[in-house]
Amino acid sequence: MTTQNYYTIGVDFGARSAQAILVDVTTGNLISSVDYQYPYGLITENLPGSDIQLDPGWSLHHPKDYLNALKRAIPKLIREGDVLADQVIALGIDFKGSTLIPTTSDGTPLALIEDYKDEPHAWPKTWKHTAAREKASKLTQLASDRFETFLDRYGGQINAEWFFPKVWELYDDNSSLYNAADRLIEAADWIVWQLTGIESRNLCAAGYKGLWSKSEGFPLETFFSALDPDLTNVIDDKMKRDIIQIGEQAGELTEEAAKMLHLAPGTPVASGMLSPYTAVPAASVAEPGKMVLMLGSNFELLVLAKKEYRVPGMAGMVEDSLVPGLVGYEAEQAGGGNHFEWFINNGIPSEYERLARKQKISLFKLMDQRAAELVPGESGLVCLDWWNGNRSILADRELTGLILGLSLDTTPEEIYRSILEAATFGTRKIFETFIASGVPINEIIVAGGKTIRNELLLEILANVSRMEIKVTDTPHTSALGSAMYAAVAAGESRGGYDTIQEAAQKMAHLSTKTYIPNNNDKKTYNRLYSEYTLLHDYFGYGHNNAMKRLNTIRNAIIEKKNR
Repeated sequence: MTTQNYYTIGVDFGARSAQAILVDVTTGNLISSVDYQYPYGLITENLPGSDIQLDPGWSLHHPKDYLNALKRAIPKLIREGDVLADQVIALGIDFKGSTLIPTTSDGTPLALIEDYKDEPHAWPKTWKHTAAREKASKLTQLASDRFETFLDRYGGQINAEWFFPKVWELYDDNSSLYNAADRLIEAADWIVWQLTGIESRNLCAAGYKGLWSKSEGFPLETFFSALDPDLTNVIDDKMKRDIIQIGEQAGELTEEAAKMLHLAPGTPVASGMLSPYTAVPAASVAEPGKMVLMLGSNFELLVLAKKEYRVPGMAGMVEDSLVPGLVGYEAEQAGGGNHFEWFINNGIPSEYERLARKQKISLFKLMDQRAAELVPGESGLVCLDWWNGNRSILADRELTGLILGLSLDTTPEEIYRSILEAATFGTRKIFETFIASGVPINEIIVAGGKTIRNELLLEILANVSRMEIKVTDTPHTSALGSAMYAAVAAGESRGGYDTIQEAAQKMAHLSTKTYIPNNNDKKTYNRLYSEYTLLHDYFGYGHNNAMKRLNTIRNAIIEKKNR
């Protein structure tokens, strides 16, 4: 008699595509994967089918892309994986947050209703939507003036990408549309609602993006009434106070959803989740002392601890958000892959492009090769990695990038390497701040997509951090984490696991290759990091506000030109 294999599905919704994977519950092995590109993509210029232009900072999605991703990807996963529908024991969904969708009481997005389709605020606002920056600043100031305790959990600053700045922006710009929205919901929770017929709210999004905590709940009504009296009851009028733990079952596939996905009715669906947090157990981390570094357009640093510590500039601190009984911490670098891509797009001479074509390699590969021939300190350069401001630990979006030490002899590969080094210096500054604040960090595991294949970056990171760098063995880290939490939602009785710790032991794997610090390079990088720290503190703590003065001059000129 043979034992039936069981599988879970994880779907990671990104900016321009959704990545779905089918994994073996016993081993975590990838059975099949599908990457679905959104037909409408990231909407930043005009509303679909309309001449209505979006203002700078707007970033929207089409809700049809979400459901079409599920319709196309999951049946293909099953078909290519050659498994039966009843072998799939659960499904997990994650989104980057905060992605806000205004809907009717039955979950219909306002963007799909004829009366509202030409109103930008009716459409899902992605985490890349920064037009609510002024609202975020006012929220932060109000919370500070009122001595709101929740502000400490976010390093003293509310981000424009989060839930409530977008809610306030919606109300302030179009109160009639706000009133028409029966529900305001995260996209991850909306997908779960569509699949199960049950509206739920997940702890991860509520905690990291919605100012909620296990001990205090949401902010008091008096805080929201201070924004506007009509927002006093926003939680009870537009949301839910019941929060579902990550990895819990939110419901089961309805008959209609099961037919759409070619899965069995009644298949468990895990609570909605946010990336990159799902990547933590997928990186084999389910206990304190290990930091997960998600390398992507931005760098995300995630770590677990047994209790709460106040860490300057942390992006979030949420109990039970990743592993029950532990506090999950997040810090962010507002760049990383974006910095590297900026230089490749803007700083490479044409002869380098010709050389890359001749060698039939990418410009990234060429620059990695040439930069790897340099030794630490050879360029005489040091950078501040603030091309997109600083989130952790300074939490100041008005800071800008800096390259010090340029000369007429400076080469493109020297600049490129200095930008790679700056990103790792920023990482070291963050985890040293965590350690100094009481959060233990004894190990670094790197996860992510194509960025984790940059061996030069990982070698530099090992030398700068002075720690061995371990790497996940899958590029689908967030989707795998969702599949693992789905296995927990199914539970052992249905072929899954009862805890995320058990799932991590069986389903998460690290690469056998690690990156070990080189003693000579460590010494040089310690000296360079000292120079980075001097510049970091000089410009970051207001000893010289030249960056902000330059911003003021630039903004005034741009405003004058646009009149």
